[in-house]
Amino acid sequence: MSIPKEPRQLMINIMYLVLTALLALNVSAEIFNAFKVVDEGLQQSSAALDESNDKLPAVIEKGAKKRPDLQTYADRIAGVRETSKDFTEWVQAELIDYMIDQTGDKDGVAGSEGDYIVYKGESKYKGEKDKDITTRYLVDGDKGKGVAPKGPELKQKILDARAKFLTFIDSTDVATTEIPLDVDDETWRRATGKGKLSWASFNFKQMPMQATLPILNKFINDAKATEAEVLNYLMKKVGTDEAVVLDEFIVISSPKKSYIIKGERYETELSLGAAASSKSNTKVSLSVNGQPVSMKDGKATWSQTATGLGKKSYTAVARVTNPVTNETKEYKNTYEYEVGERSVSVSALKMNVFYIGVPNPVGVSAAGVPSNQVKVNMTGGGGCSIKRGGDGNYVVTASRPTKKGEFAYVNVTAPGLTAKSEFRVKAIPDPVAKLGLNAGGSMNNGEFRAQRGVIAHLENFDFDAKCNIAGFNLVRVARREDPESAINVGGTLSGDAKRLVGQAKPGDRFFFENVRAKCPGDTGPTRKINELVFTIK
Repeated sequence: MSIPKEPRQLMINIMYLVLTALLALNVSAEIFNAFKVVDEGLQQSSAALDESNDKLPAVIEKGAKKRPDLQTYADRIAGVRETSKDFTEWVQAELIDYMIDQTGDKDGVAGSEGDYIVYKGESKYKGEKDKDITTRYLVDGDKGKGVAPKGPELKQKILDARAKFLTFIDSTDVATTEIPLDVDDETWRRATGKGKLSWASFNFKQMPMQATLPILNKFINDAKATEAEVLNYLMKKVGTDEAVVLDEFIVISSPKKSYIIKGERYETELSLGAAASSKSNTKVSLSVNGQPVSMKDGKATWSQTATGLGKKSYTAVARVTNPVTNETKEYKNTYEYEVGERSVSVSALKMNVFYIGVPNPVGVSAAGVPSNQVKVNMTGGGGCSIKRGGDGNYVVTASRPTKKGEFAYVNVTAPGLTAKSEFRVKAIPDPVAKLGLNAGGSMNNGEFRAQRGVIAHLENFDFDAKCNIAGFNLVRVARREDPESAINVGGTLSGDAKRLVGQAKPGDRFFFENVRAKCPGDTGPTRKINELVFTIK
């Protein structure tokens, strides 16, 4: 590639790279925004539970003062709250905060400014798409360093916290008491073929961090809901006549998937944040888009078939009747979900061509398809091969340039999808020969004598590659003297060439001719590149 053409080619490469990146981000941004919406809803529900739970201890303690034998129920309050606090703080600090910080600026403070980036005016986590942190930290651990994965520890803490909560229930009531905090072993084992995958692998392996946060916040939500369940149990035991009145409510929608494919059914679980259980006298009714939805144990399931592409919305309404005053209040919220079609995006992460002699990173994304069902291979010219890299992307290795009209193809197959993307294969562009940092011109006598040799610079090239000078002819033209020449092997000055440079004096001219270079991937003769001319001053 000659120097005059490089700026134009560079601009074409940049424009192509930006376009393909925008096409890929257009899908992924919508998916991750859906996860973010669900996560924010769970956090709002947890806040509502905290507000409710903070009011119950005073009511229980007041009721326990009626008789000495009721004091045992008031004595259990601290244990219930401590169990909830210990579990939720562990999940928040050890799992959520740690992963946010480790995929951000790693300053040890989760949620600091360096953990976020701003895209189109919206703040989001730097590591929202990071699958390595969830797989390594929650599923695989680090056997070499003796670090165990956190996923199994999370499962055990769920079971331990559940068992601890049940100790605050009278033994005669445990069998009839249902609490939300639990591990759904039946669904996990059935989905993975009798437990062939571990619980941690099923929930977290190769999951982007932003998709994992709602799962972890759900466990926090379940712990706080269990705290509320046990505190309400204690309140009933002391026989308080006061009604539990919650000042604020929020409708929670927990969809199985927030991004679905055309033809699939959208299904979501609706619940009222801090909702009364089925044993409570509080009356709760739910409706979606004006149509009543039947409830069971304080929850309702609503679904509809996706018939068109794009954003869809629905409005959920909860009506709560106070059992003491018979006053009914209405709480409303509108939710959105996205309907799309399966699609594949293939993009070179650095240039719109593959270069011989360097690893060429390629991004492959298939919307609506699990990554383990995506198959990638290469055909066509360029002698190319492709393999999966450690960061989840792919790396292409090429061995020869493609001819005019010939392309190397990256082929992607997945259930219901096939895609082929074409790329050209080129040798690394010609480097620019320089003496130090100069490609010619005037140079001070002392500075010129101090030069060690000619270096090959790859300018405006995105890859980490290095070309070497194979040799050159050096000619010295001094005033009133015959020209002298020397042949130099390699880029470093040696022999007669070094002697000629050492004789430089003002007015001399030096010509570096027949400069030859060799770059990674070159198998034929050395390349002849630009010549250098210096005038000594």
